[in-house]
Amino acid sequence: MSIILHHHPLTRARHVVWMLEEVGVDYTLNFLDLMQGEGRSAEHLQRNRMGKLPTLEDQGVFVSEASAIGMYLADRYALGHLAPAFDDPLRGPYLRWCVFGPSVVEPGCMAKAADWPCSPQRVGWGAYDDMVATLEGAIGEGPWLFGERFTMADVLLGGTIRWMLKFKMLQGSNDILRSYGARLGERDASKRAEAINQKVCVDRGLPTG
Repeated sequence: MSIILHHHPLTRARHVVWMLEEVGVDYTLNFLDLMQGEGRSAEHLQRNRMGKLPTLEDQGVFVSEASAIGMYLADRYALGHLAPAFDDPLRGPYLRWCVFGPSVVEPGCMAKAADWPCSPQRVGWGAYDDMVATLEGAIGEGPWLFGERFTMADVLLGGTIRWMLKFKMLQGSNDILRSYGARLGERDASKRAEAINQKVCVDRGLPTG
């Protein structure tokens, strides 16, 4: 029985298609028409009480939150490949970068864009400039977070970086972040995922930009 991704291409579920393509497992997409309220249907609320997408279904196991889905897929289906083994010294840094996007980059960029009056010492995401410098230092010469070794952390953090760059919410002092995002976009799995999401948009009459 294949994995089911409860999906809408204009949500974070779009990013999970890339994760699944990188892992290389069989899966099917279950499109939810959010405009028709299917995200708040009784059936979907049984899967995810918050009515959110993405929600992954794997043989009776339900996983939500994009970072959790990525880590789950890598551990279950690509351990030692897309996820460092449990006794690998890279395991700790890998986990950090897997959650850095939603816990630091997203709120940090939102706070900067909205000019939220918050002290870097009092919020979990710290100072915007420190966050950008941390990202640039982690990527360095690349090509990936761990040099030549590509992991699910690149998909998770890289997807956030690409999204923030697209909307000009993340700007560094040099081209490290933009070059990293471009490399990620050239991966075969990323291209396949983009084509899949675009097809759903076309088939459902949704914006494709």
